[in-house]
Amino acid sequence: MPHPWDFNEGATAPEEERRTLLQEGEEKAQRIFSGFIDFAFSGNILEIAFGLILATAFTGLTTSLVSDILLPPLSVILPLRRNMNEKFAVLRPGPNYNDADGYNTLEQAQNDGAIVLAYGVFLNRVINFLGIGFALYGLASLYQYLSHDPIIKHTVRCRYCRKNVSSKAIRCVNCTSWLDGREERMR
Repeated sequence: MPHPWDFNEGATAPEEERRTLLQEGEEKAQRIFSGFIDFAFSGNILEIAFGLILATAFTGLTTSLVSDILLPPLSVILPLRRNMNEKFAVLRPGPNYNDADGYNTLEQAQNDGAIVLAYGVFLNRVINFLGIGFALYGLASLYQYLSHDPIIKHTVRCRYCRKNVSSKAIRCVNCTSWLDGREERMR
């Protein structure tokens, strides 16, 4: 029995119609697939994917740096008697609160139903955020230095409209005043 995708010269009209439909479907599938390949491997998508991978790696590295290297010595230098992540203040104690001992850990206070202010965790996250920000700024500066592609755009304030404009601009894009002092010389 002949298959619909086989091309026989003695094919009847319904078989020819079936073959052309299969060819059209195959061409559309190839067009969709090639369009996806063009999209997936275009420059912008690859740059975004690369940036996300690097940001994830920096986040893990910086989290480890803050939690494992920066905060433990800070806990020793300051008389904290415990790791910075475990610093908290009890706002309202739970039902099993002992006035003499209090809570030993943040987890113990939370399990008891106490309302706590976990400022150690917050401080950890703030330092982590600053570390990630500085690391990404350093990476952007290094990329800009090596490729001469401006990622970091330096700005100055227009003295007339007080909006930020590029430091390389001659005229303000907002109020169209001259930034090189021409208007001051004309007065």
